[in-house]
Amino acid sequence: MPTTASADGTTLGYTRVGTGPSLVLVDGAMCYRGSTPNDAIAKELAGRFTVFTFDRRGRGESGNTLPYDVEREVEDVAAVVKEAGGEAGLFGISSGAVLALEAAQRGVPTNKLAVYEPPFVVDGSRKPLERDYTEKLEQAVKDDNRAEAVRLFMRVGVELPAPMVAMMRLMPAWPKLKRVAHTLPYDNAVMDGNQAGRPLPEGRWSGIAAPTLVIDGGKSPQWMRAGVSQLARTLPGATYRTLPGQTHLVKAKALAPVLAEFFTPR
Repeated sequence: MPTTASADGTTLGYTRVGTGPSLVLVDGAMCYRGSTPNDAIAKELAGRFTVFTFDRRGRGESGNTLPYDVEREVEDVAAVVKEAGGEAGLFGISSGAVLALEAAQRGVPTNKLAVYEPPFVVDGSRKPLERDYTEKLEQAVKDDNRAEAVRLFMRVGVELPAPMVAMMRLMPAWPKLKRVAHTLPYDNAVMDGNQAGRPLPEGRWSGIAAPTLVIDGGKSPQWMRAGVSQLARTLPGATYRTLPGQTHLVKAKALAPVLAEFFTPR
């Protein structure tokens, strides 16, 4: 598998498939190559684009240089974009959508940007994250209690019912989740407090010059769609689109045609 190096020397594993204009896909929490919806999305897009997927730091085949800072992850995205030719289309999903926003805001060369369901909590349509969530999550990671870190994320962050989380411990995917549990505070930092039930900060991503497509699923919960629609209103020149019948677990065959249409050069 090919690798590249971020600005701080961290090794980043990546995959390149397809031919055509370059696209870089950014994963959300707990995802990495071999365990991410971006694998299927890349496969769907490979007939028309050169698609790059990569392991965010601390996951898969990528290193985990400490201390962590969101700026280091922005530099990681920049390193992959450099491998993609120095400029690329950028797509992010879930908390990876927020990282993609940050990358574009901080000057990573991006000709077009698309995001799917960044999990902002901007009103009272769901319970905001508990005030001590960050402290509890970081303590679980510090104690190397990976199962507790995953449980906190699933119960508090994702709001899955307790019985469902208990059942997850018996499933084959549970060890994979625990393997990257130490990166959960990274995604929490990327979210930058924007899950507290308050409107997004005015002008937060006003520096993004690239045409931007903001997408949600028609069957996603109201709180998720409220955050996505508010993001679309705050971004300069953004287009907002809803995929009928889709949820946060979006199907690649529903999303890929929309991304292909948007990223195809005019």
